[in-house]
Amino acid sequence: MRLVSVVVPVYNEEKGIERFCLKELFPELKKLENYSLELIFINDGSPDKTLEKLNSLIKDPSAPKTTKIISFSKNFGKEAALTAGFRLAKGDCAISLDSDGQQPPSLIPKFLEKWESGARIVTGVRDGYTKHGLIPRLGSKLFYKLLKMMGNNSTVPGSTDFRLLDRVALDEFNALTEHSRITRGLIDWLGFRQEYIKYRYGTRIAGRPAYNLKKLFRLAIDSFVSMSSTPLVIFGYVGIIITVLSFLLGVFCLINQYLLGDPLGLYWPGAVHMAILITFLVGLVLISQAITAIYISNIYTEAKNRPLYIIDKENSKL
Repeated sequence: MRLVSVVVPVYNEEKGIERFCLKELFPELKKLENYSLELIFINDGSPDKTLEKLNSLIKDPSAPKTTKIISFSKNFGKEAALTAGFRLAKGDCAISLDSDGQQPPSLIPKFLEKWESGARIVTGVRDGYTKHGLIPRLGSKLFYKLLKMMGNNSTVPGSTDFRLLDRVALDEFNALTEHSRITRGLIDWLGFRQEYIKYRYGTRIAGRPAYNLKKLFRLAIDSFVSMSSTPLVIFGYVGIIITVLSFLLGVFCLINQYLLGDPLGLYWPGAVHMAILITFLVGLVLISQAITAIYISNIYTEAKNRPLYIIDKENSKL
């Protein structure tokens, strides 16, 4: 019987964790009679009574026999919680989902079906919202568009941390050593066969989201920086545009005023010439910064220490 690990990060969910587990998670896990189960709660340093609730829940008769609670000394963030859960998971596959009720546990059997069909990674993709603010929706669309513009074509818009990782993909993910990490981006980077399941993003059972606009903005910035080197060199492109335009404008000014005698009657004084020269020099400075950024990008890539390649042993003949 194959072992399935279910990883649930939890932060400040004292008001809703009991309902989520007793009404949604535990009943759905009980239906998986063909699998052995390992449930891992990661308490991300919750200052409320979440840990007390979890300690009570694991004693409930409906809880899986193998249920663990990992409690952080402080709040390290969801990315750290997911990483800890995946590293501790012993299953043939691991499924991660949130504890606020927005990701329905009823879809777990579908995730397992995709896995049994050969998928190494199964990803839940938001396909609409039950209730969600206008600003978060627009922000999400803008985020994925910018991510694609920066060269990341592997992440499907609407992808969430509701995921299944096969043991092979899980081991490769656990081998990644970088500290500043975006879990969904790293999983997509692995490149194994991936299937997708669309679902409607639900409403929170109780409490307020842990991610406010400030944290979401920081998460977006971290995603851009960790998954693409474009932010390092973007001003280099701006510098090239400024340099080319100012150079062309300077040539036009010289030809019009000094070679042709200003037939257009523009009469640009010396201050205009100086402004064009300064703009040209600013463009050169931005280009030189971009060259420096390329070197920094290479250093950054080396510091992350990701493997040069990943071998799909199932599809290889060794």
